[in-house]
Amino acid sequence: MSATTYPARIPASVFTSPRRRRSSVKSYTPLPNLKTQVRNISSSPSSDDGYVPRSPAFMSIAYLREAIAAIDIKMAALIKERADLETKLETAVRLESPVLRLPSELLSNIFTVGVLGMGDEDPIMVTTLMLVCRYWADVALNTPVLWAKISVSPHNSLEKARRRLVRSKSCPLDITINYGPRMEYTQSVTEHIIHAMDLFRPVLWRTKSFSLTVPNRPHAHTALLRCQEDAPILENLTIQVYHSMQDDHYPSTPVSLFNGCTPSLRSCSITSFNFGWDLKLIKGLRVLKLGGYFNSSTPSATTLLDMLRQCPELEELTLRNMSDVDSQICSTKRIDDFDAPIVHKIHLPRLKKMTFYYSGNAHTRELMSHISFPNLESLELAYLENTTSLLQLLYAQALTRLPLKYLRIETCLFNEMKFVNLLRKLPSLVTLQLVDIEDISHHSLKALSSCQPWICPRLEFVTFDGCTSIDWDSLRAFVESRLPADPHAFKRYHSTASPGVSSASAAAADYARMKSRQDRSGHAALLAAPQRIQMIDVTRCNQISKEMLQWLRMYVPSVKYESAKGVWGEPTIL
Repeated sequence: MSATTYPARIPASVFTSPRRRRSSVKSYTPLPNLKTQVRNISSSPSSDDGYVPRSPAFMSIAYLREAIAAIDIKMAALIKERADLETKLETAVRLESPVLRLPSELLSNIFTVGVLGMGDEDPIMVTTLMLVCRYWADVALNTPVLWAKISVSPHNSLEKARRRLVRSKSCPLDITINYGPRMEYTQSVTEHIIHAMDLFRPVLWRTKSFSLTVPNRPHAHTALLRCQEDAPILENLTIQVYHSMQDDHYPSTPVSLFNGCTPSLRSCSITSFNFGWDLKLIKGLRVLKLGGYFNSSTPSATTLLDMLRQCPELEELTLRNMSDVDSQICSTKRIDDFDAPIVHKIHLPRLKKMTFYYSGNAHTRELMSHISFPNLESLELAYLENTTSLLQLLYAQALTRLPLKYLRIETCLFNEMKFVNLLRKLPSLVTLQLVDIEDISHHSLKALSSCQPWICPRLEFVTFDGCTSIDWDSLRAFVESRLPADPHAFKRYHSTASPGVSSASAAAADYARMKSRQDRSGHAALLAAPQRIQMIDVTRCNQISKEMLQWLRMYVPSVKYESAKGVWGEPTIL
């Protein structure tokens, strides 16, 4: 077969007119002159290698690398400029925040409330505020109230106290000198106390609160001998000596504190320091706390009564750890003769709280028999041996007025019938605490369970800590008698939801209950239902079993129990 032949191809330009093929001058773009290299034809091995093109200079590798490097430099500069702009933007946005636009006076008040208004001052709080920014640091440094609380102790140096003293300017001060009874402090504590008092002595005129805690009496006398300047704005004074029973050698002459000029003093708490029972220091007090006086240093009952006469507006009286020595008799009549009234009684209408903790039975009995306290709300009696006479004095006061709400008796003896008679006169009692009382029995619980009439109808918090003489049946009857008649009165202790009722049926039920109450007899109408027991404490009551505790938790919101423990914390009864 012969090979197929095709006709020759005619180019398209043959069919195009010359006029249409003429190109426009405007669209003409001259091409750059290409540099060619003419080689000698005779020297080349072949006639096809006569033309070799070369790349232009702007397309070289070095030029491209330099161009890329220049672009990288420009990009880095732009990125840095962008970061600077973002920082300035964040600063501008923060400056628009309302917190940073607060005036310094308002911010200072906020700091004062945040640091001092939380109860106990947190020393880290001020430094934390100063670390926020320079503006806050300047405001904190220029707020004297934040630096007015100054403390000197083994953990707070004199340099720190000196800095705070300078920053407090002329603000009233709260000064605390605290050195505990640890042996490593007693070697150099005298020197530290002297330096501290030399630092605070020039600013006693603007001291609002002064607290001194030292190991023994010589340290206290060393410090207080330097408190001879007037204290016109002093309101709170606290002096505490740890080793109150230690016989130390110190000047027998009483120290006159603050030159006898404390017109604003309202609270005084002194432990084991003999200040000469200066009546000028005690005059006009609202709170008086004395403790730690034994043997010959114990003030007599006459001295204590003279101090109370100087405090007609006294609100709180506390006597702790005072030996019961023979004191001068304040009245010719015997205290045990309760039918014979005492003519000249000290009237304390604002007295609301009294605490007698190992203060001596004779001291306590004589004091309570010579004062009247018609507004007393809290009373604590602890380690006073036989307190039957004190209960009789309380009963005599309750015949007129005694709105007692809190009663605590710890490790005392008393006549149970006298105690029950006193409870009958305390309708406002809310909290009753009996700790290590062996005289409480089922007779008291039975009286509290009786509704003819109710004894202490407002009682809600009961403590029988270490009262092993109470029996379970009486305790259960006492709790059941205080339960509400309506089982749905306390929805918290019922898991099932109450059925939904309409407003009309609820109104009808309320009207029916009101009519039923009106139909009762006059005597029954006077009997108000008692409050439900909200808390009961049966700690160290070994006669209470686990099943009994489970029953109590069903009807009492809070039940506290802890078994008796030995010296090393082990349970004594397994």
